[in-house]
Amino acid sequence: MKIALIGYGAMGRLIRTLAEEKGHDISVVIDAADVDLSSRELAKKLYGADVAIDFTTAEAVRRNVLACVAAEVPLVEGTTGWNAQRAEIEQIIRSGGGAFVFGANFSIGVNLFYRIAGFAAELFAKFPQYESFIEEQHHSRKLDSPSGTALKLKDIVAEHIKKEFSVSATRAGTIPGTHRVGFDGPSDQVLLEHTARSRQGFALGALVAAEWIVDKNGFFDFAEVMDEICHCAG
Repeated sequence: MKIALIGYGAMGRLIRTLAEEKGHDISVVIDAADVDLSSRELAKKLYGADVAIDFTTAEAVRRNVLACVAAEVPLVEGTTGWNAQRAEIEQIIRSGGGAFVFGANFSIGVNLFYRIAGFAAELFAKFPQYESFIEEQHHSRKLDSPSGTALKLKDIVAEHIKKEFSVSATRAGTIPGTHRVGFDGPSDQVLLEHTARSRQGFALGALVAAEWIVDKNGFFDFAEVMDEICHCAG
C-alpha cells in the first residue's frame, strides 16, 4: 500500500517507521515546507497514493480534505479540533465521492475503552444514587481542552446518564494522555482509567484505519471501524 503522509512531526515519523515495518511504502511526505500549498497544488502531490494520513493542524483540515477528494485518495484524519467544521467536511466528502475516517483518538485501547465506558454508564444509569464524572490529563503543549477523547467519552456516557456531570481537564508537563470515567456513590466509587504510555498506539490505530478504508467511499468515525473489527472477531 502506498501511503501519503500529510504532516511530518513526531506522529508522521512514527507512522512512517511502523508502516515500513508492515511492508507499506511512503509515496509522498507533506511537511512544513508545504504549509502554503493550495488544495489544488497539494492534490497534484497526492496523486498515485492509495491512502493519506493527516496529522497536522485543525486549520489545515479543510484544505487537506479538498486535496484528497480531488486526487481520489482516501484520508485518515488524525487531527482534532475541527469539529465545528464537521458538517462542511462531511458535505465535501460525500458530494465528491471521497473516503474519510476520523477519530477523536486512534488508539485501539481507547476505542475499546469507549465500549467499556458505554456499558458501564448503561449499568450505572439504573442506580441514580451514583454520579458520573470524566477527568483527562495531557501534556502542556496540547491545545484543545477538554480533549476530543474526553468529549467523545462525554457523549458516550450521556447516552445513558441524562443528568449533567463534570468533565475536567489538566494540562501540565509531559503527561502523554490519561482519561478516567468515574461513578461515585454514597459508599463507594468505581473508576475506569486509560493511560497512554506512548504515541505508538495512536500510530498503529491510524494504520489500521488506513488499511480498512482503501477502496471504500463515505464518511466514517474510527469507532465504526473498530465495531466492524470487533464484530468480525466475535
